[in-house]
Amino acid sequence: MNTIYMSTKELYVHFLECSGISTDTRKCEVGTMFFALKGATFNGNAFAKKALEDGCKYAVIDDPALMTENNPRLLLVEDVLKSLQDLAHFHRQKWGKRIIAVTGTNGKTTTKELLASVLSTKYKILYTQGNLNNHIGVPITLLSLREEHELAVIEMGANHPGEIAFLAQIASPDMGIITNVGKAHLEGFGSFEGVIKTKGELYDYLRLYGEHTVFVPKENHYLTAMTAGLKCIYYGKSAEGLYVQGDVLNCSPYLQFSWTYKGQQFEVTTQLIGDYNLENALVAIAVGLYLGVGEQAICEALATYQPQNNRSQYEDTGKNKLIVDAYNANPTSMRKAIENFERMKFTNKMLILGDMKELGENTKAEHQAVVDLLGASKSFQRIILIGENFGQTNHSFEHYNTTKEVADLFTNQPPMHYQILIKGSNSMKLPQLIPYL
Repeated sequence: MNTIYMSTKELYVHFLECSGISTDTRKCEVGTMFFALKGATFNGNAFAKKALEDGCKYAVIDDPALMTENNPRLLLVEDVLKSLQDLAHFHRQKWGKRIIAVTGTNGKTTTKELLASVLSTKYKILYTQGNLNNHIGVPITLLSLREEHELAVIEMGANHPGEIAFLAQIASPDMGIITNVGKAHLEGFGSFEGVIKTKGELYDYLRLYGEHTVFVPKENHYLTAMTAGLKCIYYGKSAEGLYVQGDVLNCSPYLQFSWTYKGQQFEVTTQLIGDYNLENALVAIAVGLYLGVGEQAICEALATYQPQNNRSQYEDTGKNKLIVDAYNANPTSMRKAIENFERMKFTNKMLILGDMKELGENTKAEHQAVVDLLGASKSFQRIILIGENFGQTNHSFEHYNTTKEVADLFTNQPPMHYQILIKGSNSMKLPQLIPYL
């Protein structure tokens, strides 16, 4: 007997009957469509019946053995993940409105959030929640599109060549932003050149499809060199031909900047930490203006945006003042954070830095480069390095292998009256130190 698999079009008919989708039986909502995804340590097919019992309207599976019961709420496909991706693309095409794709080594999540803040003053928008920016997260986001949405902002992440091209094919964006290119996920990309090529896959897609429109930081020669055949909206500090020009006025600790459009100047005091966020703000302004958002609305949206999830957050604990930038770290973002902190007009500065991950054969050299940067500075009164990678470098700073060791140290000897930058990869769990500071 031949196995009959459901097509994307057939699956879409059932999807329209549902209130949304689910990929986790622990978070199933009544009326949703469950996708039985597989992972290294789990097989979602085993939880399909539980999903239906918990209220899911349908369960999408790829194990024919489960079809023996002839349950009409079990929908058999050849590959659940591919069906999720194909369904997302099909739904995006049916929705048919404009999508802005955002990628880059650093700043893509903050940029996405700023775009959402600015654009939502004029449009009903959908934007990527959290870090749902991969081959599963992007489809999940796209399947949340509803008729009332007028625009979508989709974040795209990558740690291997070809991933941005793949995500662009699924999301079919009309406009695009590459915030920058830097040294991150070198283990997967193989080299910095691999990073540039992979991020550039967004430009490659838009060169062929969509509105061919990209928003480009004019001073970034890596990106400007890749824009042939595209409609470029430039932003930056002082280059010629800028759509939006901006300059940092102050950054102690919050970013305050001015921006100019058609000869008119505006000032914004944000709740963002770090002058490296200027470009993120400028591209949000550029997109907003391009899509008809008023200047004052843009200023208010940028001023009221509050960063979340340990992304450059400022906290006064009463004992110390903390800049917590511990969601992620790579050589580019680490250097920018340190140099920005160095420029801040604070006294009694302290650094707590954790290992950077996924650097492959570049691990030792990139950690040594950070240590060398610190050694050349006289701006920091205390420096604590955490992790095995920093432990393999040549330095004379305080070093501990784990965050717990530092927590134990602070339990008995808590730092007092410091301005502290906390920066490291998410897996180092540096925010666990905050209660001790």
